[in-house]
This record gives sequence, C-alpha cells and structure tokens, in this order.
Amino acid sequence: MAESSAATQSPSISSSSSGADPSAAGGGGSPGASPALGAKSCGSSCADSFVSSSSSQPVSLFSTSKVHDLIFWRDVKKTGFVFGTTLIMLLSLAAFSVISVVSYLILALLSVTISFRVYKSVIQAVQKSEEGHPFKAYLDVDITLSSEAFHNYMNAAMVHVNKALKLIIRLFLVEDLVDSLKLAVFMWLMTYVGAVFNGITLLILAELLVFSVPIVYEKYKTQIDHYVGIVRDQTKSIVEKIQAKLPGIAKKKAE
Repeated sequence: MAESSAATQSPSISSSSSGADPSAAGGGGSPGASPALGAKSCGSSCADSFVSSSSSQPVSLFSTSKVHDLIFWRDVKKTGFVFGTTLIMLLSLAAFSVISVVSYLILALLSVTISFRVYKSVIQAVQKSEEGHPFKAYLDVDITLSSEAFHNYMNAAMVHVNKALKLIIRLFLVEDLVDSLKLAVFMWLMTYVGAVFNGITLLILAELLVFSVPIVYEKYKTQIDHYVGIVRDQTKSIVEKIQAKLPGIAKKKAE
C-alpha cells in the first residue's frame, strides 16, 4: 500500500518541482485534478458509446434461454399461462372460424379496457381526484421500431430464407437422390395423416408434444438415448443397404 501511494504521488511532485506547465500535462487545471477529469470524460464517452452500440442491436423477444425455460416448466405459473392460453385458442380455432375467434378475442379485450376506463373515470369524478388516464403509463411507452433495428431483423430473417430456398432447390432438383426419396416418402405418409387430422388438430398435438416431451426426456434421458441409439443404428444400416443397391449413387462418407 505504501509503494502504491508513493507511486501515485510521484508524478505530481516531479511535475511541480520541474516547473512544467500544468495545462500541458492535464489540459488545464492542477496536475492532481487532471486524472480525475480524464477518467470522468472517458467514463461519459464510454457510457455513450456503450448505449449507442447496445441500442443498435435488436432485442430478441424470444431468446433461446427463455424458450428453453418455458418448455421445461422452469416457471410453472408462466408456462401454465402460455400453455393454457395457446391451447384454448387452438381449441377455439378448431370449433369456430378464424374470423370469429379473432373477433371474440378483440371484443373481450375491449370489454376489459373500456370497463376499467369507465370505472376509473367514475371513481375520479366521485373522489374529485386528478389522476388522469389510467393507461397513461402504457400510452407513453415508445413502441416505434427504428429503421436500423428493422434492417437487422430482416437480415437475420433473410439468412434463414436463403437456407430454406437452397434446401428446397436441392431436394426438388434431386441433387441427392436419397434425400429426395426421403422427402417423397415423408410427403406420402403425410397424405395419410392429412386424411385423418386437419391442420388445427396437428397444431394441438404439436403443442402437447412440445410441452410434454422435453420434460419427460429430461427425466428419462438415459433410457431414451439407449433406445434411440438402437433405432438410429438400424435405420443407418437400412439406408446403407438401399444406397448400395441403387445404381449411380455414391455412398455418403461418415462425418
């Protein structure tokens, strides 16, 4: 501690003893105050640069960690609310048309907001208070999307769109015959699935699987991995036999 204090005091002693101009070293003022001013100005500029750089990046509303916590039931209340709301909406879409479901949802939301607005107005008139609009805090929230953030979102979306287009071209123009045959078999099976289930029913089943399979896999990971490995090995052997019998197909190298 003594050495560090002596080291910090030595520049001021040497500068004062040599008779150098303080303004040349610190840009004005006493030499002892110049490091503080420099740190202060650097801190403000660094803070401004950090804010500008962080504001230029779009905030992800559905990050991977949030989705992971949601489907693995880390917060039971939040997951239950999302699961129950989406399931009720899908069941409503299965029983009614999309127009009816959307209209009823908007009417329900407007009924709540209008009733609360009228209730607060009556309370303010009776109590003669000047609290103002009950939704003032939400009306003042800035929800505008900057052009830079919009372009960032579009660039991120275009990456996935380009990958999907390349995959579609590769499959439909038969770059790899085995992959195209896999797609054909899958679509053939989906014709039978479509004859039994409609799109809304498949979405309901998909939601039930999303909110049930991950938590079950987390509990029985060892047993599931064992049986999945067996099925994978058998499927790989069958595919290799098919590739060996089909003419003009090069076998895929093991990665």
